[in-house]
Amino acid sequence: MTTPALLPLSGRRIPPRNLGPSSSSSFPHHRATLRLSEKFILLLILSAFITLCFGAFFFLPDSSKHKRFDLGLEDVLIPHVDAGEGGKNAGGGYLVHGQGRDQHRHREEEERLRNKIRADHEKALEEAKEKLQKSRDEIQAEIQTEKNKIVKGLKNKSSKPLPPVPVPNLVGINSGDPVDPDIREKRDKIKEMMKHAWDNYRQYGWGHNELKPIARKGHSTNIFGNSQLGATIVDALDTLYIMGLHDEFKEGQEWIDNHLDFSVNSEVSVFEVNIRFIGGLLAAYYLSGQEVFKLKAVQLAGKLIPAFNTPTGIPWAMVNLKSGVGRNWGWASAGSSILSEFGTLHMEFVHLSYLTGNPVYYDKVMHIRKLLQKMDRPNGLYPNYLNPRTGRWGQHHTSMGGLGDSFYEYLLKAWLMSDKMDMEARKMYDDAIEAIEKHLIRKSNGGLTFIGEWKNGHLERKMGHLTCFAGGLFALGADGSRDDKAGHYLQLGAEIAHTCHESYDRTTLKLGPEAFKFDGGVEAVAVRQNEKYYILRPEVIETYWYMWRFTHDPKYRQWGWEAAQAIDKYCRVSGGFSGVKDVYSSAPTYDDVQQSFFLAETLKYLYLLFSNDDLLPLDHWVFNTEAHPLPVLHLANTTLSGNHAYR
Repeated sequence: MTTPALLPLSGRRIPPRNLGPSSSSSFPHHRATLRLSEKFILLLILSAFITLCFGAFFFLPDSSKHKRFDLGLEDVLIPHVDAGEGGKNAGGGYLVHGQGRDQHRHREEEERLRNKIRADHEKALEEAKEKLQKSRDEIQAEIQTEKNKIVKGLKNKSSKPLPPVPVPNLVGINSGDPVDPDIREKRDKIKEMMKHAWDNYRQYGWGHNELKPIARKGHSTNIFGNSQLGATIVDALDTLYIMGLHDEFKEGQEWIDNHLDFSVNSEVSVFEVNIRFIGGLLAAYYLSGQEVFKLKAVQLAGKLIPAFNTPTGIPWAMVNLKSGVGRNWGWASAGSSILSEFGTLHMEFVHLSYLTGNPVYYDKVMHIRKLLQKMDRPNGLYPNYLNPRTGRWGQHHTSMGGLGDSFYEYLLKAWLMSDKMDMEARKMYDDAIEAIEKHLIRKSNGGLTFIGEWKNGHLERKMGHLTCFAGGLFALGADGSRDDKAGHYLQLGAEIAHTCHESYDRTTLKLGPEAFKFDGGVEAVAVRQNEKYYILRPEVIETYWYMWRFTHDPKYRQWGWEAAQAIDKYCRVSGGFSGVKDVYSSAPTYDDVQQSFFLAETLKYLYLLFSNDDLLPLDHWVFNTEAHPLPVLHLANTTLSGNHAYR
């Protein structure tokens, strides 16, 4: 049975499962490349040989045709003096002094050049023999080494130092050790799981975007185009650093410094590359202080800017990193861009403008905000689709899960990241959440609070795993909410956390399905077969962590530990961690993909859940939608125009 093409169904993440081209599919092309490389080497050798032969014929001195130009001081042209007359000869002529010595030197020079050409011939033949005796792999390795030298040389020439900016107050980078031995033991177990995931990727998928842990080879999907950009390396860096796995962090840094190249002919998802790569590189820079991460983030951001070249300034979903040509997903409503994708750029782009002094990134995301503020919103809701050519909404489908989710998240986090000075973003968030609570949030017959999806005036009573992040979002936004409703939103977050825990607890594997219904007697349970899978997603654990930070209710650590044990029992394989296809089956089958977000988010949130609150405290750090921590910019209001950092 053929596997359907991968479609991004989420702003926060691309589902499912074991899809996209595998490394094995590219093997014939790899062999063809080897054959071409060998022919190329032989052609170079033959060209060198012919050049030497022509050199021997063309450049060999011939006294009948060539004059010498390397005369010594004693051989310079001097006036010919007639000894008998004591002056110039009658014709005023000149003679060359030392002609006998010149002829002797001429013959010596001819012999020296003949010997040199003969030696060059022999050397070229010996090199050709050596090349012909080498294996394909050795030839390929030599070619790759030369390419790396050239790329590194170009990189060193093109890397311009960025302007110095004040470093934000970075608090809680090396903290969080729990005193309780039981909690410390659980945290150490999460660290061991991270090391298992990383070590197997390092062994079997190094440089590839992701890992197939059962097949033990690299894996990629269409969100990364056709290039191997090491997505897992970039995504995992800050988790490695936070966990104190500094040797592994250094391995990743060296790969990024030497091999991460964005000048490739590859069409990538603007959204996914922003949250995973730019977010991951910025977080690694702030945590470690290593300049290479900042420089790479800025290089990549420059490759994404052409995606904004649309009539409205709403970016295309995809862009070719080399040509700058953009387009939207073929399945999106009437060629539309996706709310959660173009609405999830603000955090990273504001930090890019802060670090570079270049306002272009800030201007792009603020233009999106201004455009959205001018548009009519049906029932106060933001539809998931917006046409970048016409500036009109597509079909009226609103979701706090896939296609919508992280847009609302970034409204709140723009406010938090600005040290709570960006009141425009806070107002947009409050307005949106009030409309969502009025039209999308309901209680089931069994008393479970859920967030449905609004489709053309009808509420679909279904909730996705992706939507489960909202419990943590409501808790994070409780402080500062209008009408003094902090207690209400903290309670709403707790109710969503409970519902999502039920979606886990009602499965055989104690892992949550991709989506679950609230129809009739069915509550928090997946009905369709294609919604029963679990692909190592983090959203439920993310909500547990936020609820723990704000309430310290021990049940959230207990629920998180249950999830960690289930992942370790049912998703762990000898080659890493894999998603499972049916969480209701006692004999689950694997999808054979270790998602990069498993290392970036799922394991990071689990580790933070069992750490003290002084590790990355929330009044100093804001996590992007891929769980990459970025510091609050206390120094200035970086989300308002006129900020001095951009002048």
